[in-house]
Amino acid sequence: MQTSKPDFKANEGHLGGVILVISAGVLWSTVGIGIRLIEDASVWQILFFRSFSLSCFLFGVMYLRFGNLFRQIRIAGIPAIIAGLSLVGAYSGGIYSIQSTSVANAMLLVATAPFFAAVLGWVFLWETIRKSTFIMIIFALLGVGIMVSDDLTGVELRGSLAAIGSAIAFAVFTVALRWGKSVEMLPAVFLSGVFGVIITGVMCLGLNLSFSLSQNDLSIAIGMGIFQVGAGLVLYTLGSKALPAAQLAMFSLSEVLLAPLWVWLFLGETISVNTLYGGLVLLSAIVFNAILVSKNKGIDCG
Repeated sequence: MQTSKPDFKANEGHLGGVILVISAGVLWSTVGIGIRLIEDASVWQILFFRSFSLSCFLFGVMYLRFGNLFRQIRIAGIPAIIAGLSLVGAYSGGIYSIQSTSVANAMLLVATAPFFAAVLGWVFLWETIRKSTFIMIIFALLGVGIMVSDDLTGVELRGSLAAIGSAIAFAVFTVALRWGKSVEMLPAVFLSGVFGVIITGVMCLGLNLSFSLSQNDLSIAIGMGIFQVGAGLVLYTLGSKALPAAQLAMFSLSEVLLAPLWVWLFLGETISVNTLYGGLVLLSAIVFNAILVSKNKGIDCG
């Protein structure tokens, strides 16, 4: 009787994807401190310059990697366009929500993305959600629920709705990446920057917003485009090839844990005991799911 050998190469590839996606979440978690340091710029002004620097950064990355950028965009096709457009919505809702409510509350609502990603992945890609992954998602959401339980009263409705809209848009991006996993999807991230420049530029013109920002706001917006968004999305896009939609969204929840921590450490924004306890639950869910999946890839990853 022959026994099958474990697929170490596949397991290593999956673990590598987990590390890439969690690293992306760490970079994304700096969004709260970045927005808090903005002095006067509106969401559309921030997005315009952030999208511009993002496009330039990714143009360089893709040119070094592929050479023929436009050929890669044609190959990526419709999934890249859908993913790029959805990211513009995710950016807009995310920044507006952080400007309108607490960082912790905004992160909680954005963290509902796994639910939307799981449903969309099941409907459009026929992906299954394994029991262990579903249980860990519940624990993760329990953690973020504990984190923001002190901030659920008095929150502006528009900020909360914007965060939910951001979660839905990010779930669409996640599923679009899975749809296009057989081709290079970095063009989708590049297109999100291009679409962002066009859309936010039109909004600035329509609202008579100046394209001249203070040195502080301009530096932060450009830095966020290159490091917080650009590098983070490159890591997330590369990691997406090894993980199903629900796990992609769940592993990136490290953003939810760290975002309130950064504003507390560097800006003195109060962090509650509930936030610390909830963050511990969330981090535990992420770590345990990573261990379970890396050990049982053929059983637990769908």
